Amino acid sequence: MYVLTADQRGSRTGRDLVPDILADGSPSGLLRPFERTAGDEVQAVFDSPTGLALVAIDLASSGDWSVGIGIGDIETPLPPSTRAGRGAAFIDARTAVEDAKRNRWHLCIVGESSWCASAQTAARLLLDVLADRTDAGHEAVSLVAQGLTQSAAATRLGISPQAMSLRLQHARWDIEPSARELFTDLLTAANIGVDA
Repeated sequence: MYVLTADQRGSRTGRDLVPDILADGSPSGLLRPFERTAGDEVQAVFDSPTGLALVAIDLASSGDWSVGIGIGDIETPLPPSTRAGRGAAFIDARTAVEDAKRNRWHLCIVGESSWCASAQTAARLLLDVLADRTDAGHEAVSLVAQGLTQSAAATRLGISPQAMSLRLQHARWDIEPSARELFTDLLTAANIGVDA
């Protein structure tokens, strides 16, 4: 199982962002929904990595959250409330979020499997790609991700197709889908517990 704990960064000087997460719907694989656990912290339980990977990267790349992922056993039956859950994955998520507060990626993964370190590395590389993107690069990638052709996206942005191609190239948009897939696959391996 996967437990994600996220703690809002700079919460004393900014608005409370927890309600935004609580209202954000249900990503795939969500076993227990996000709940406020204390102050500006939220926690959720996932039984598959697909939605977890997406949420973790989105939260960490926003700059607003420190994200900890714990991978391991949980006590069953899992109680209806996320906050009431117990087990190694919950303990590891707590350790991970505390470690995430002290690194530049604001993301950490803890668990017994050696695959956890590989998953963490993949996530951090992906976060580096996203952090290096300019606003123009984010905008270009977003339009192409919505299904627009590069030519149509260029027209919408009022730039030439060549300029659009350069924006996408500098944004390293072509590596992002594979990097996300790698992160998800490594989360799966870490949960299965197969050691490298």
